[in-house]
Amino acid sequence: MSDNLKNTVVSSRIRLARNLNSYLFPAKLKDDKQAKEIIRAVSSAINKIDEFRLVYMDGISEEEALNLVENHLVSPLLLKRPRYSAALINQRQNISIMINEEDHLREQCIEKGYSLRSAYATMSEKDNIMARSLQFAYDEQLGYLTACPTNLGTGLRASVMLFLPALTMSDYIPKIIASANRLGLTVRGMYGEGSQAQGYMYQLSNEVTLGVTEEQILTQVEQVVEKVAAMEAAERGRLLSGDKGKKIKDKCLRSYGILTNCAMLASEEFEKLCANLKLGICLGYFSSDGISWVDELMIKMKPSNINLLADRKLSAEERDSFRAEYVSAHIKSGIRK
Repeated sequence: MSDNLKNTVVSSRIRLARNLNSYLFPAKLKDDKQAKEIIRAVSSAINKIDEFRLVYMDGISEEEALNLVENHLVSPLLLKRPRYSAALINQRQNISIMINEEDHLREQCIEKGYSLRSAYATMSEKDNIMARSLQFAYDEQLGYLTACPTNLGTGLRASVMLFLPALTMSDYIPKIIASANRLGLTVRGMYGEGSQAQGYMYQLSNEVTLGVTEEQILTQVEQVVEKVAAMEAAERGRLLSGDKGKKIKDKCLRSYGILTNCAMLASEEFEKLCANLKLGICLGYFSSDGISWVDELMIKMKPSNINLLADRKLSAEERDSFRAEYVSAHIKSGIRK
């Protein structure tokens, strides 16, 4: 893997949309009896493959539900009908199967770094094994039948999370979004559809699933990711030169200073400063063993994750204080001066 991709790609995700024959789509289910039947059937099928924890959305607290969203294990939509929905999560927490979201099954595998092929192989294998026990709704002409027409066909969404600070600062993102749309791809924020970009993070994925093969989808997403990564690397090189380079370096160094020397640190401020720190590592202003630990830190410092670390529900002020102390210690150990 090239340095361009290592310093740009945060994670890779494969998501498959599936529905069961003989059941209405989740939004049209009239009672929770059928919903529970679907949950039991899916749980039985997947646990023949691996050890998965079954989580009923109406059986957990609001805090626990938020934690699942923050860790990208379930979508906010799954939480809207808790009586009808559940999720199956493996021990590594890189695979989750949402049950009765928009479709009966939303199977996803998330891997760190540029690992689309690995994530697809993992999810495809488990999907094929489940298909032996479950009757998926499938049409010879249309492919997999889904609640939303945009998922017909393969039902596959191949997504890559990208860290694009230089292209963001240079106002190239609107052009990239427009170009991606013309190719049948889409660019969204960190938490998918309807979310905003946080910390220069963008999710690039295919939009078209009908009339194309899984291989064509994966290849197209890979080609665009590699092109965008090369553009980001070139723009970072330009950022290093002249007065603009001095300002970027100053921003990165100041961010390090605040992150390691403050008593209170709000979530939004932390995300901005941490993104600058990460950019500083990529540009060589700081010495560190990679940047993946910064990505992990950003997830750990989400509100519900902090509550779990503290082993109690903290007030907003207590969270800001906890975040400041925790972040300072971890950055000092992760950065070599």
